[in-house]
Amino acid sequence: MNTADLGLPVEVPSTALFTDQYELTMLQAALKAGTAGRHSVFEAFTRRLPDGRRYGVVAGTGRVLDAVENFRFDADVLRFLREKRIVDDRTVDWLAGYRFSGDIWGYPEGEVYFPGSPILRVEGSFAECVLLETVILSILNHDSAIAAAASRMSSAAGGRPLIEMGARRTHELAAVAASRAAYIGGFASTSDLAAGFRYHIPTVGTSAHAFTLLHDTERDAFRAQVDSLGRGTTLLVDTYDVAEAVRTAVEIAGPELGAVRIDSGDLLLVAHRVRQQLDELGATKTRILVTSDLDEYAIASLAAAPVDAYGVGTQLVTGSGHPTASMVYKLVARAESADPTAPLVPVAKKSTGGKTSIGGRKWAARRPDADGVAEAEVIGTGEVPDGLADRQLLVPLVKGGEVIVREPLDVVRDRHAAVRAGLPLSATQLSRGEPVLPTEYLSTEYANGRSGT
Repeated sequence: MNTADLGLPVEVPSTALFTDQYELTMLQAALKAGTAGRHSVFEAFTRRLPDGRRYGVVAGTGRVLDAVENFRFDADVLRFLREKRIVDDRTVDWLAGYRFSGDIWGYPEGEVYFPGSPILRVEGSFAECVLLETVILSILNHDSAIAAAASRMSSAAGGRPLIEMGARRTHELAAVAASRAAYIGGFASTSDLAAGFRYHIPTVGTSAHAFTLLHDTERDAFRAQVDSLGRGTTLLVDTYDVAEAVRTAVEIAGPELGAVRIDSGDLLLVAHRVRQQLDELGATKTRILVTSDLDEYAIASLAAAPVDAYGVGTQLVTGSGHPTASMVYKLVARAESADPTAPLVPVAKKSTGGKTSIGGRKWAARRPDADGVAEAEVIGTGEVPDGLADRQLLVPLVKGGEVIVREPLDVVRDRHAAVRAGLPLSATQLSRGEPVLPTEYLSTEYANGRSGT
């Protein structure tokens, strides 16, 4: 089975320069100091969720694995680094042979996470792990932010399908990643053909106001669209007068008209009027699609409206006000020397200002209550206590530099739906609140019957 069969990109270009310069200057200094080879453990996590969010969504893992596989310094890149004197010749020579050979563990894509959750753990030499920081964070921060917004919108939609249509509201490449993340979060389709091509996401689309304005009359426009796309098409009915447009649409397409789209006005009021009119005209099975700067709150406000589907653009691809997940990538443990047998030492930033972190290679598990509903995110170091060993969240993704997990996007999407369903009901509330699960830290002292934070 090739990557296209899994809904993955057929070809990914080199990702080596999707990084910050200080990753390479740190490498240069570490090579000179003799510390670059020390075994190291980095973890990606967030210290807090965006204000008011109840949970985060892990998205972008599949793209991270592609990025790691394609993190290669080819001749043109090496020439650029040498000519611009970004790093010295010794470092450029080292980069020429760069291949990640370590291990990566992570939360399965589509899982939820909470403050402190070690959603990705990267292990190997300091040199090979530190170079991956920026590309990993750029992918996880973007995709997880979009997936979280999509998940909230999906919950608010209550089972009604959602269409991702934000390509024109963001960078052309970000739009493709956003479509993928939105699909994970519960969207059913996308208007972006590149996303459909790369990730096998269902694509949809019919016409815009420009098509209606092109023709001498709205009737001519509707006739042309139905003649070309069939009676099951979706006709845009708010270019001029909505009631007149609906009447004309049914006259031309008949009761077999697939759907009408409303893109402006008081959507709640207009949707009710259009539904009544369609039913009176005999088009009882014609669906109503609404668009127009929707977010999760607008979608929730339409819960009682006769709306069959939603199209969402700007608010989705900008994370509905939170365009980043604020994840960080921190060194949490490193060997005492470059000796392969040297023991690991926990390390952590301890400065003030809310940016402290907890050292040590971590495990994570989700503890359920007596009814099987998740009640806490438990994070610790060392041995996993009884009762949580079979509930660990991190799974192996890369072993010895080789990717060992490739999942179809539908599997990831279904996982997220199942995980979200296993959270307390308050997880889907749109009102401001704390994370739906508390994060509990267990120190290595738990083995002696004690725990700490």
